[in-house]
Amino acid sequence: MEKTYWKSMGPLRLSDRRQTDNPDDTGTPLSAIDLLSQGGEGPPATRRDFLKWCGISFVSATVLSACEIPVKKAIPYLNQPETIIPGKASWYASSFVRGNEYCPILVKSRDGRPIKIEGNTLSSVTSGGTSARIQASVLGLYDNGARYHTPLKNGEPISWESADREIIGKMRDGSANGRRKVLLTPTLLSPSTKALIEDAKGRVGGLETIAWDAVSYSAIRQSHEISFGQAIIPAYRFEAADLVVGFSADFLGQWLSPIEFSRDWARKRRLTAEKKELSRHIQFESRLSLTGANADERIPVKPSDEKKILLALYDQLAAATGNPTLGAEPVEYNVLALATDILLNRGKTLVVCGHNNTDMQVLVNGINQMAESYGATIDGTRSLSAGQSDEQAFEQLVTDMQEGRVEAIMFYQTNPVYQYHDPEAFLKGLQSTPLSISFASCKDETARECNYVLPDHHYLESWNDAEFKGGYFSLAQPLIHPLFQTRQFQDTLLAWMGEETDFHSYLQAYWERSIFPMQSFHQGFDGFWTEALQSGVHENIQTGAIRLAWKGLIPEEAFGRLMREAAGAENLEFELYPGLALSDGNDANNPWLQELPDPISSVTWDNFLAVAPATATELGLAEGDILRINDRMEVPVLIQPGQASNCFSIALGYGRTHAGIIADNRGGNAFLLCPSGGENRCFSGQVQHWSKTGGGHEFARTQTHFSMEGRAIVRESTLDKYVEDPTAGNELHAYHKKHQSTLYPEVPHEGHHWALMVDLNACTGCSTCVIACQSENNTPVIGKEEVRRRRIMHWMRIDRYYTGEPDNPGVVFQPLMCQHCDHAPCENVCPVAATTHSQEGINQVTYNRCVGTKYCINNCPYKVRRFNWFEYATKEKFNTHTTTDLGRMVLNPDVTVRERGVVEKCSFCVQRIQEAKLTAKNERRLLKDGEIQTACMQACPSGALVFGDLNDKNSRVSRLIKDPRNYHLLEELHTLPSVGYLTKIRNPKT
Repeated sequence: MEKTYWKSMGPLRLSDRRQTDNPDDTGTPLSAIDLLSQGGEGPPATRRDFLKWCGISFVSATVLSACEIPVKKAIPYLNQPETIIPGKASWYASSFVRGNEYCPILVKSRDGRPIKIEGNTLSSVTSGGTSARIQASVLGLYDNGARYHTPLKNGEPISWESADREIIGKMRDGSANGRRKVLLTPTLLSPSTKALIEDAKGRVGGLETIAWDAVSYSAIRQSHEISFGQAIIPAYRFEAADLVVGFSADFLGQWLSPIEFSRDWARKRRLTAEKKELSRHIQFESRLSLTGANADERIPVKPSDEKKILLALYDQLAAATGNPTLGAEPVEYNVLALATDILLNRGKTLVVCGHNNTDMQVLVNGINQMAESYGATIDGTRSLSAGQSDEQAFEQLVTDMQEGRVEAIMFYQTNPVYQYHDPEAFLKGLQSTPLSISFASCKDETARECNYVLPDHHYLESWNDAEFKGGYFSLAQPLIHPLFQTRQFQDTLLAWMGEETDFHSYLQAYWERSIFPMQSFHQGFDGFWTEALQSGVHENIQTGAIRLAWKGLIPEEAFGRLMREAAGAENLEFELYPGLALSDGNDANNPWLQELPDPISSVTWDNFLAVAPATATELGLAEGDILRINDRMEVPVLIQPGQASNCFSIALGYGRTHAGIIADNRGGNAFLLCPSGGENRCFSGQVQHWSKTGGGHEFARTQTHFSMEGRAIVRESTLDKYVEDPTAGNELHAYHKKHQSTLYPEVPHEGHHWALMVDLNACTGCSTCVIACQSENNTPVIGKEEVRRRRIMHWMRIDRYYTGEPDNPGVVFQPLMCQHCDHAPCENVCPVAATTHSQEGINQVTYNRCVGTKYCINNCPYKVRRFNWFEYATKEKFNTHTTTDLGRMVLNPDVTVRERGVVEKCSFCVQRIQEAKLTAKNERRLLKDGEIQTACMQACPSGALVFGDLNDKNSRVSRLIKDPRNYHLLEELHTLPSVGYLTKIRNPKT
């Protein structure tokens, strides 16, 4: 039977062709008058209003097209710096480091201002991939409203000299009373910063440090100490695994090292004529995550049921391998078949768990040990620096603060007033502490309550280093002079220590003392340092490999705890998770991230309580109902296909109250639901009480904005069918090619013919490309209300399609941008020839010609063209940083900032094409394949996108377009797109 694809619960209940977000929609078609009246307030429009607005729009288009473009003045350099060539970009290597998040990067700088971030291809960890959060981080540099401009004392500006003098005096005066002085940090990946803090402990009497992460991985580290006697997080090798079993580990989204894992996972999922094998991926989880959506087999279960399944799986493997069993209870899932599959793939299996629960992680270690994964798919010789959080020490700190045993508390990149489950208790302790200092660079809830705020630099203004994996180092360097009167946290410590040096010199001396002697560089340190700084990474140093020896211990008390925790499986439960865009909420004031659609739900600007359709019916919940959970937080309901029954899921990172105009009071703070602290910080629990508040909520969603009339534009098949016939799932391609006929003349492409290929097997739906495109092409933010009016401006979108039943549907992601058709329907209908076809196959828009008739939008079958209704980039009401002069520094000068009233869309990053062509011309050579990379291709962590010249028969894109899996969207229309897709192939379900 032919598969039916659907986008949301609305069209599923109505028909395959109807697209709506409203679950109460009756299916009545909307008239043009109704559509016009949706965006406004008051009574519906009449036919007289319709004709009136039509007349106004036609006249306005004529008048606006005749208006002059506002004058924009450029001020030349008085004394031009030698290193800056106006109009030419410079690239510098650096690193994105914050807590457990890490990525070596390249930063594009124009006229001394960073404007774009790319991945560093020299890194073995990330291989040039990035994430949406890393792409968007450049915007935070220019956040004029949220960044602290000067040091503060009790909310009032103070000089750095006065602040240092007062704080040093208070620290000295408090040294005799024996009370604690604590520096609270997240996981620190910087070895030089850790060395500096150790030096500071000896100079600042009684100083101690505690690591505390808002999203913690400490359970993995603690479990390996129990299982192997080594408190480490090993390196996971997805590229070596033929069988991957995940338990709520969203390793393609937000777990540990998603950029690295996405690349390695995609390597095992990519098919070629020579390689017709796929790794098999089974995922157990409560919410429908990015990783679960890409799995071959997904089992939606509550967190308590995951514990039962883990226990039963361990016992099955133990019985088969002659190890002691635990006496687990039987479960509904066929764990015998899974255990058999694991044993058949010994040495090629990888089991991962995303729960920050030491007992569960110990079980996973035992399963991996019996599967012979250690030394094969798990590398214990290269441990990760992540997961340094110590929840027990932090809980003791809160108690000591409340009881007056803390003299001074300092916060570096931590915000417990927002991220701790009991902010009232923490605030009480903070008020009982005489000296409180925050080093926050931007507004946060903790800094607001501190005596002193000593603002840190943005990371693009700072020196730093990182060691994310043993022996793999990277450097960070400042790309711009500090924009405000801030000071790097490390320089503040050095000032308190009485040192005359700065952190740059300290960092260099640390590398000369600690890193340089461990390698065989034949030049002196100066040459080594320059090379490391230029490349941004220095890797594969032999730092002393860790050898893991299995201790064979599954503590009886761990088994007992898991059995007790799993006993309440009949109750309603909840799961909290870091959202793909906002993660733990530190970057909630970034409008690019707020407006990025969630890849599963397509919701922007909000978090929500995801509930399964059957559970919603059982509990009497409707989409938009606002619930109060455990008397701690309020959150609106979203009915989510694939959600586990009797389990709620809520994203972290929302509900900020002191972060900036973008973030404040958006969504609910799910950190308040975290169970009380203990050995690990848990993110799941039981719903003790819930109630409707009586209010309603309307989401801003994007998935159904651009419907292609319900036509199935994704194609997929299974591996067994593909092995027999490489065109499996793509049979329509040959049919359409055979029956194509047209009145169009053949389009010649005598020079280049640019094209883009998308491998649906490698695309995970991570949305990194969406933000990369936005950053590169100056795409404006429009705000929640405009998104609700279906005016999203992203040039690139990720369409998500469900197939199957709502309780556990299959999911397919499809990146969609302008298809650059050779027979483009948009070009025929433009009355002013604003949209034309270039000789190189690019569908281009001349903004000065466009008068905004939107005929091209109506005639585009792919719905990939956008209309600039308002001056989104400059009007304050649209919540964007570019409304300020400082915020506009992030704009790419190679791309026009569009005025209102014009149509815009993907241009294949034509500015990059022209720059590369000019470079090759000046160097008197031909373009090389892969030399030109669109922003989306360059950012993609899984390598799903390939751009190149079809006229180069040896290019990758030319080879891929000949692949039997290749097809084009809506081939029956014969528009001849320059974008191709490779049919998605999955393993057949067992």
